[in-house]
Amino acid sequence: MDIEPTRAQPVKRIPATSPETRVSDRERDTVLQRVQEAFAEGRLDDTEFDQRMRAALTAKTRGELDILLTDLPAAAPDARAAVTGPAPGKYAIAYKGSVRRSGRWRVPGQYTAVVYKGSGWLDMRAAELTGPVTMIRAVAYKSKMKLLVPPGVRVEVTGFGIVQDGTDDETLGYRLPNDAPVIHVRSLAYKGAVEIITRPPERPALPDGHTALPGQ
Repeated sequence: MDIEPTRAQPVKRIPATSPETRVSDRERDTVLQRVQEAFAEGRLDDTEFDQRMRAALTAKTRGELDILLTDLPAAAPDARAAVTGPAPGKYAIAYKGSVRRSGRWRVPGQYTAVVYKGSGWLDMRAAELTGPVTMIRAVAYKSKMKLLVPPGVRVEVTGFGIVQDGTDDETLGYRLPNDAPVIHVRSLAYKGAVEIITRPPERPALPDGHTALPGQ
């Protein structure tokens, strides 16, 4: 008896514009950039920024990415140009004062912050890293310095007086790619601390019902 050969089933092709289409690393990067810009513009609060960054990093389909931008306006054509000016100085020193950096600021490859009997606040969640590896030297003498870094960035620490707060990305269901940006923190704290926060902090409620600004 002749046996009719089994015919291969045709492969179902998903249109490139379908929500089911698998996304590339470049498409994830585009959404991550827009979420960072929206956070810098004040359109997203700390919690929303954190949630959308992590969702973009773990997105597998176009639909999962698109939903993160549905309530955000399209980026202005010159949005990136606004932060491509000269990089800030490589040093910031505060004597009985404070060092503060936040919003859309360009971080040089090597940056040193020194605080003497004061405070430091380096918010890098919406910052532009100018290279794949960024070296932060943090010196806190009888002071406390805080560094906030966004999800999707590998943090390496060496030195003394470091307090690292937050959840490792790999425990949240995804691994950072090998080419993820790296922030290397070299710390020296004397009767003080350098605190690295890898998740945005909650804004505590004030007695009048309002919420405190970051760093307060």
